[in-house]
Amino acid sequence: MSEMLDMEPRVMIFLTCVGLLTAVAAVFDFRIKKIPNKLTLPVFAAGLVYKTWFFGWGGKLLVPGLVDSLAAFACGFGLFYVMWMTGSGGAGDAKLMGALSVWIGFKLTWYVMVVSTIFVILGTIGVMTWQVLTHGLFRTKETYLATDKTPKGQTPVAETAGQRQSRRVMGYAPPVALATWLIVLWKLPKFPQF
Repeated sequence: MSEMLDMEPRVMIFLTCVGLLTAVAAVFDFRIKKIPNKLTLPVFAAGLVYKTWFFGWGGKLLVPGLVDSLAAFACGFGLFYVMWMTGSGGAGDAKLMGALSVWIGFKLTWYVMVVSTIFVILGTIGVMTWQVLTHGLFRTKETYLATDKTPKGQTPVAETAGQRQSRRVMGYAPPVALATWLIVLWKLPKFPQF
């Protein structure tokens, strides 16, 4: 416990910012199903300043610094941007991973994406099982599956983002928060060389 009290400022700043980002994003995503730009954009900019101030340029991938943060951003935001454009993720998820990845770096970004995806799969299985047990298979199917509800003879109307969002089983930010906390605490003794 005394090691936790003797942490240097860069560790405390890192833990505070990453913890607050993921916790606040998880609450927003759980309650209103949105992650606001007012949260992600300032944290992204602060992450770039933090990495440059405490670790410098870095010069190489997987070395703490600006280069590692930019590579992590390209990975985290880039993958989730593609998911958003294909309709399998939200814009807030992409912004969250972009802001978070700048802070945690390239290697931990991959860990967080893999572990949070596992949490999403397990959570979705749990929610769907609970829904089937409490509401029945047909009502659950009606709630979560996009079915063609266009009357015969009319041109089908594309599903809106709001309609897709209402069918969403669970948000991505809570699993990202849980995965981030577990991985950061696991790797903390090696800080900043995760």
